[in-house]
Amino acid sequence: MALPKSRRILRLLTPPEERAPQRPRRVSSQSLLGSAREVVIDHGGETYRLRHTSNGWLILTK
Repeated sequence: MALPKSRRILRLLTPPEERAPQRPRRVSSQSLLGSAREVVIDHGGETYRLRHTSNGWLILTK
């Protein structure tokens, strides 16, 4: 549904830092892990491990 014209103009005039934050992107653990129990994530020059435990927990370690 489109915003009314007055709201669209207000949005264009509002600086990005004052706008309502976007919802975080949702990703399923299945799409990250696939059939593996662990995935290695490189972020900002650091390496992290995301593990799916036998108890069904997700653990992220550095």
